[in-house]
Amino acid sequence: MFAVFGLVAMQYRSLDDLNQVLRERALDFCQGVDAIVGIPRSGLLAASILALHTNLPLADLNGFCEGRLLSAGRRGKQFHANAVHRVLVLDDSLYAGYEMERARRIIAASRVKCEVVFGVVYCAPGKESLVDKFGEVCDVPRIFEWNLMHHPVLAEACVDIDGVLCRDPFNTENDDGPRYREFLRTVDPRCRPSVKINTLVTCRLEKYRDLTENWLCLAGIEYDRLVMLDLPDLHARRRWSRHGEYKAEVFAASSAKLFIESDYSQAKIIADSSLKPVFCVDTGAIVYPGITEVCVASAYRVPVALKKRLLMLRLWLLMRLHPNSFGSPR
Repeated sequence: MFAVFGLVAMQYRSLDDLNQVLRERALDFCQGVDAIVGIPRSGLLAASILALHTNLPLADLNGFCEGRLLSAGRRGKQFHANAVHRVLVLDDSLYAGYEMERARRIIAASRVKCEVVFGVVYCAPGKESLVDKFGEVCDVPRIFEWNLMHHPVLAEACVDIDGVLCRDPFNTENDDGPRYREFLRTVDPRCRPSVKINTLVTCRLEKYRDLTENWLCLAGIEYDRLVMLDLPDLHARRRWSRHGEYKAEVFAASSAKLFIESDYSQAKIIADSSLKPVFCVDTGAIVYPGITEVCVASAYRVPVALKKRLLMLRLWLLMRLHPNSFGSPR
């Protein structure tokens, strides 16, 4: 699926998409293969899914070169790399081919002697010759659900905190008092982005800024700006109850190209109000202005060229109807 950021159509693939491609291409990927080897880190995800579909033994790259394979099938049944005659070395994606070349060098320097087939799930156009097998040609720029929090797009994104970077507080914790402050101090991070975030947008109250900033610092989460809700207390926020609209206003007024939100109903409001795409963590889908999640999901099977033209047409219409919401083309 395409996400339209500014005037650039960016490819997006979810975990469901990854699973679907691997399920459909399992026989081709694994023809004559005795084991599957994943290239860390994202290649291990793809290799694990494919191993589950095919019931083949699995290994990480270094483990395989050292003669170790994980079990497959009946529990306790062990495989040894020396008994393997043909393996598939798999990564999730390929653009420049550096990781695949590194894997080739590691295997060549190891003592493992077997036939090696190199494969990738998503291959950039024109790079097909760098691998033996690929699942799908996927143009760039692109985002994958499983590496979103490590993608450079975070430098141009607004991100919610509760439900995205950490869990939401339980009702028993949400007392606007000591229990809530304890939650803000001690809640475990759900993820630690490796890229500095442009803007954090949260409905946490402004009076909890110090606790929030301290937690972000301890979690190692970097950001340029933190926008919080300037209301006096929890009761005022409940009466106000414009969470999605508030986030949309911040998003629309910013230069950010993507919003990352956990709740689908809020994501829909943010997308429709800001006229920009929103990634919904709970559904693993990108929510577009005026397009329901069902439409987005079903569009995956539309031919790539048609998808791009449809979304660019929609962008053109939005620009004609709401010219002030878009910056000038660069």
